[in-house]
Amino acid sequence: MGSTALGGAAPARAGLAPKSGVLGSTFKPCGGFKLKTTTKMSFMPSYFLIKICLCSVVFHILIKVSTLKVGRSSVCVRVSIASSPQKQYSPKTSAVKSGEEVRIAVLGASGYTGAEIVRLLANHPQFRITVMTADRKAGEQFGSVFPHLITQDLPNLVAIKDADFSDVDAVFCCLPHGTTQEIIKGLPQQLKIVDLSADFRLRNINEYAEWYGHAHRAPELQEEAVYGLTEVLRDEIRNARLVANPGCYPTSIQLPLVPLIKAKLIKLSNIIIDAKSGVTGAGRGAKEANLYTEIAEGIHAYGIKGHRHVPEVEQGLSEAAESKVTISFTPNLICMKRGMQSTMFVEMAPGVTVSDLYQHLKSTYEGEEFVKLLNGSNVPHTRHVVGSNYCFMNVFEDRIPGRAIIISVIDNLVKGASGQAVQNLNLMMGLPENMGLQYQPLFP
Repeated sequence: MGSTALGGAAPARAGLAPKSGVLGSTFKPCGGFKLKTTTKMSFMPSYFLIKICLCSVVFHILIKVSTLKVGRSSVCVRVSIASSPQKQYSPKTSAVKSGEEVRIAVLGASGYTGAEIVRLLANHPQFRITVMTADRKAGEQFGSVFPHLITQDLPNLVAIKDADFSDVDAVFCCLPHGTTQEIIKGLPQQLKIVDLSADFRLRNINEYAEWYGHAHRAPELQEEAVYGLTEVLRDEIRNARLVANPGCYPTSIQLPLVPLIKAKLIKLSNIIIDAKSGVTGAGRGAKEANLYTEIAEGIHAYGIKGHRHVPEVEQGLSEAAESKVTISFTPNLICMKRGMQSTMFVEMAPGVTVSDLYQHLKSTYEGEEFVKLLNGSNVPHTRHVVGSNYCFMNVFEDRIPGRAIIISVIDNLVKGASGQAVQNLNLMMGLPENMGLQYQPLFP
């Protein structure tokens, strides 16, 4: 993407000085350089002239060698003078090479998931944010919206209509549900996109209209979109241009249940799920129901008749079962900032034991970095995954014969949203999946 001063013809050959100088001096070539001499040379010892010429030849050779080294090197090194900018990712290539920079746009950066994207990318060696949008905060510095990220060197927030995508390779779309479809439809076709809203999660556009109250505005993109449950659909995500990032509840539920359903270890009927989320799961918008005095010192069930994540969960479980799966799901709001626990009550297939469920989950996720099955009777707790991209789970025997209880915990803003989004974009760019995501949980 541009050349260094050392990459072209050696500039030292030309323009050093005029051919004629003061006192009748002239310039004679020596080893590619022109050396200043005088018309009368009797006073200058010949060995001195030879030494000057030899030094010039050596210097010229060193310049040539440096030029070749810079031209052939695949590693981008930042220097203060005569250095090219870091090589940018070309959307025409299938994968990003080590050291190449991927330019990122964060749409809807003033929300919780947008801020979490920025926090995670602070440790990413190859993703650099070049565009950030927030219509209500347009013109402001990001550090004034989220002071905890004031140390980051970031562009000012702009309205989406004013965003310039010519300096962008990939997009994290953190906009509210229902607003994303038309915006993504208008983005340049070469961009890789991870959408954190629910707008592309449901493959059936009629089902989307039923649950979200309006027709899908980009059905042609819905056909292209890949559901981004990373550990389950890794190969599809790797080759995708548009990924629909899963919801937080569906992530915590599907990671344990999909492998068990695929292996036919649990029955498809009577799956009961009781899930609890921190308040950040409701977004950053000002809502009376989310005021401190409304949620403090209590637990609040909501969406009892039909939460919008129900069709997303049933879609994933039905695909695993290759037949229709219906669940009973109740979400609850807990007075904590972040964290999510899903408790699943399942009936085991005939002859199957709790140990069988445990061993199958262990073998399924043994090589996974971000999904961990706890040992023995250890109970997963949300406080043990806060700030990380981990999902901790375990299986317990129910007191009712033939039934099991599975508990899964995640940080709803990381593995349940922004962390999984970074994990997916790493895959899409051909980078190591864990790049920029090796934050350990915060405790206490």
